[in-house]
Amino acid sequence: MTEQQQTVDLSASFKAYDVRGLVGETITADIVEAVGAAFVDVLGLAGQTILVGGDMRPSSPEFAQRFAQGAAARGASAELLGLISTDELYFACGALNAAGATFTASHNPAQYNGIKMAKAGAVPISSETGLKEIQQRAEQYLAAGTIPSVEATGAISERDVLKDYSEYLRKLVDLSGIRPLKVVVDAGNGMAGLTTPAVLGSELLTGLPLDITPLYFELDGTFPNHPANPLEPENLRDLQKAVVEHGADLGLAFDGDADRCFVVDEKGEPVSPSAVTGMVARREIARAKALGEEQPVIIHNLLTSHAVPELIAHDGGRAVRTRVGHSFIKAVMAEEGAVFGGEHSAHFYFRDFFNADTGMLAAMHVLAALGEQDAPLSELAAEYEPYVSSGEINSEIEDKAGAVARVREDFAGEGVTEDTMDGSTFSAADGSWWFNLRPSNTEPFLRLNAEAKDQATMAAVRDRVLALVRR
Repeated sequence: MTEQQQTVDLSASFKAYDVRGLVGETITADIVEAVGAAFVDVLGLAGQTILVGGDMRPSSPEFAQRFAQGAAARGASAELLGLISTDELYFACGALNAAGATFTASHNPAQYNGIKMAKAGAVPISSETGLKEIQQRAEQYLAAGTIPSVEATGAISERDVLKDYSEYLRKLVDLSGIRPLKVVVDAGNGMAGLTTPAVLGSELLTGLPLDITPLYFELDGTFPNHPANPLEPENLRDLQKAVVEHGADLGLAFDGDADRCFVVDEKGEPVSPSAVTGMVARREIARAKALGEEQPVIIHNLLTSHAVPELIAHDGGRAVRTRVGHSFIKAVMAEEGAVFGGEHSAHFYFRDFFNADTGMLAAMHVLAALGEQDAPLSELAAEYEPYVSSGEINSEIEDKAGAVARVREDFAGEGVTEDTMDGSTFSAADGSWWFNLRPSNTEPFLRLNAEAKDQATMAAVRDRVLALVRR
């Protein structure tokens, strides 16, 4: 290892839930090898087999190999999974009961890469559950300039889990009996270009009644067509146009590592992740009740539409509200034995998928819900979107606490309630609107999400809050 890398500050790439940095600067092959060694040390994995894969970014294959070498030096064997989506890693860690890592920077631009790590059983690793210790141990190896090998070093081999992953998802949602559907899928040159034909097509398994039009299925970590971040409206435009042009029943868009899925209807209009959460929750409640659960638990974060907990209660489930963020959701999923969880950011979590998030399984539920009845998706989705949402609006402001204080003071005396689970959520006394203000932990942004019974009310609340925040 070079002198330069002995002084690398790994806090630049180690985040709260994963590792992410600029290739060649804050994440390098030497750093990755040290992290692989530290992963084994901190989690006590010597003598065990770990799983290592990566996405289509140019640096991922080398990084996966070097991570495996670091792990093997410290006594763990490593199985290289090759090109995988992030939910493929979660599947493998759950099905094989092994710890693992995948190299991806999700929706970030091409110059980034990172590491998502999980314990055996797909249990997430965060800064509070080992990631900080892995960082510190890796820094020690980098400072020393060497990774000492244990006497019984591990072996490195290869394993392909794509077919097993595909078969597992097919067992969870049976699409063989739905009406024929025309589907446009935008993989954004990300890993859904590999997983979609495997799961929904006929490359590995029996064909389904789906006519799939592919957009940007070529695996290319330079993202030549558009960023693989469907959360940004401009990145959905190609999909929306193609759905209308092809007369498709719906469109699906995945992010770079394919753990999130966004949906557009037959008119090319986005279906909100809250509506998808409601749609999947209804199916999972019904299935769990059919298996004998009296009151299945569904998790939703505090930014999802209020329609979600209302639907859950109506269908005989129990809604549990959480903070934003996958580590919180996964922890509560495990504590509550929840059958399903959804976030406004299009992360969807399933008990039957080791409490992990998977965009593909959520997409399959939407296909099933649409294909088991005759109405178009725009009609079906409208049942799950009775309220009007602002979407997330960012205001760049340094004194975020001061801005929230102005809002609190302005709404005082109107019977408005406030809770501070995650930022500040203000709710009208008559239930006609609510809004949440959340400060970003990493940027000078105050994030506003508002929802109301109709467009005029939502716009009035949104504009009033923004005027106060930006004053």
